[in-house]
Amino acid sequence: GAGLSFALGCDIRIASDKATFGPSFALIGLHPDWGGSWFLPKLVGTAKACELVFTGTMISAEEAETIGLVNAVVQHDQLLALVGTMAEKMTKNPAGVLRLAKESIYRSLTSDLETAFARETEAQLKCFYSEDFLEGITAFLEKRQPRFKGR
Repeated sequence: GAGLSFALGCDIRIASDKATFGPSFALIGLHPDWGGSWFLPKLVGTAKACELVFTGTMISAEEAETIGLVNAVVQHDQLLALVGTMAEKMTKNPAGVLRLAKESIYRSLTSDLETAFARETEAQLKCFYSEDFLEGITAFLEKRQPRFKGR
């Protein structure tokens, strides 16, 4: 139900092998909410979204991964460690770059290739003039880890 809709709004979804997923709205006389009818077909395709919503079928974490609903499935006792490791990797990257990349990725869903290229060029130029880009290049040349400051 709503828990699935909230998860669909996340950029990355990692599931425990014990997790199950299902848009149970129809089973109680409701329409999908919290963006479920927008996110679901974009992730799994229209036909699969219709099947899940119209039947209210619960699916396993493994099937969710197979159809693209989640990025990965891990053993239940390893979930928090994996998510923590992934979050740590992300926080080592410049926040501004991640923000621009996220914006470009999501806007590309409703734009043509030419518009996407223009957006990438604009974002890349912003990055070229950032302190973080200079730090990234310097760290690469000095063979050390960069220390980004979000500027």
